[in-house]
Amino acid sequence: MSEFGHTGSALTKSNDEEILAHFGKRQQLRRNLSFISVLGLGCTLSMRKENLLSNALPPLQNGGTVGAIAAFLVVYGGVLTQVLVMAEMASMMPLSGGEYNWVAILAPPRFSNFFSYLAGWVTTIAWQAATASTIWVAASVVRLLAILNYPTYVPQVWHGVLIFYAVVAISVLFTTVLSRVFPALEALVLILHILGFFAFLLVFVYLAPVKASASEVFGTFLNGGGFSSNAQSVLVGAVTIMWAFNAVDGATHMAEEIENAATVIPYSMILTTLINGSAGFSILVAFVFCMGPLEEVLKDSFQFPLITMLLKITNSTGGTTALMSIITVLGISSCIGQLATASRMLWAFAREDGVPFSRWVAKVSVEPRSALPLNAIAITALISLLLALLNLGSSVAFSALTGLTVSGFYSAFMISASIMLWRRLTVPPSSIAWGPFRLGYLGTPITVIALVYSFIGWFFSFWPPVAGARLGVETFNWSMVVYFSVVIIAVVYWIIRARHTYIGPKIEGKN
Repeated sequence: MSEFGHTGSALTKSNDEEILAHFGKRQQLRRNLSFISVLGLGCTLSMRKENLLSNALPPLQNGGTVGAIAAFLVVYGGVLTQVLVMAEMASMMPLSGGEYNWVAILAPPRFSNFFSYLAGWVTTIAWQAATASTIWVAASVVRLLAILNYPTYVPQVWHGVLIFYAVVAISVLFTTVLSRVFPALEALVLILHILGFFAFLLVFVYLAPVKASASEVFGTFLNGGGFSSNAQSVLVGAVTIMWAFNAVDGATHMAEEIENAATVIPYSMILTTLINGSAGFSILVAFVFCMGPLEEVLKDSFQFPLITMLLKITNSTGGTTALMSIITVLGISSCIGQLATASRMLWAFAREDGVPFSRWVAKVSVEPRSALPLNAIAITALISLLLALLNLGSSVAFSALTGLTVSGFYSAFMISASIMLWRRLTVPPSSIAWGPFRLGYLGTPITVIALVYSFIGWFFSFWPPVAGARLGVETFNWSMVVYFSVVIIAVVYWIIRARHTYIGPKIEGKN
């Protein structure tokens, strides 16, 4: 027997319910997600070209064209190491809780409960922040299209909130009433994702009237935030690219609805990252070569360089709207996937008594053809609705969700990966129950690289976009305040109640 409760033989059974029972869990949700559906879900959740193109200003303001390209390559490499580490753990332990399950099973018994509890909280908060921020981007694109097509339209902040609410309603509809079409929807979205990539790439490369030279692109650096060094500027700008790569662990939280999860999850995560990273890099390079002078892009009246660029290329409002409609559809489909995945993470953590009102949140509604965590879906939707109200008072408060998403995901990864590294260094490999996907001897160096990258990303996720005298209330990065407030609340709840009720993954059935 290994220290964490099972033999050292690999878990290669295709019987998902047996693997769940192995970890003391019973099948509550229906398994209807195939490899293609999971791949489609992953491609829309993480590093969609839509995320990158919709948030191109920050890395250009802090880094310029050459800085944005360099930052992308660093983030892509770092995220790939994260994905490899998580893929191995997900293959060993294909449970919807993801990080907190991995920590609970792998950590020393003395520290298992607290660290798994903390990992559960930061992962849950990261997913809630990622869902709200993704919905806000989708709603913003819809509002910009209204401005583009109706010159007399005067946008109001509350208009954006109402559009946000409409996107939430669509997401709830597809994750509840229309949940049976969710797997097919993700497969169709994968096709649109690929076709959309080629559509934008061809438009950029062949129709752009003016293209920059290589010396202009790779020789243009901008320290728009006024930081003391260019490296600081690039790393601050890179946070938006890190956000664009958010939710790379999405498949792990749908684990108990995936067929042959121990095999499908790791390989879909890796393939998703390779597809999205390669597509994102291609789009970014084409974008910076074809967007025009950087000074004009930064002064863009839309504050959305892609729309202005498409208007120049197509010389047509209709053509620009048609191309942006692809972004809109994929953006809303991402919101559907985000809401579904965030609710599963919340549901999984609630069934271990990790959050207040856990029994109610963890309830599963069983129908003849579906089994859904409706209460967790409702709570996730409600949190997004409430977060949208922040924008009525200040856009700065809502923009903090970007940094909160990165800091939450990266801290959850650091906790689980550190425990996995400790396990590798202290336990013989033969004593660990590996899954179908294993890193082997490369596991230790890959994990170390991933941890170093994650710490740097976590650290800079709290930095404001400007420095010096320009730093003020409107430019401060409030994600640090929100993040540490959540951690303090989690610790207080642990002291008051959770240390008595949270014992890690509960045994629900025969082990």
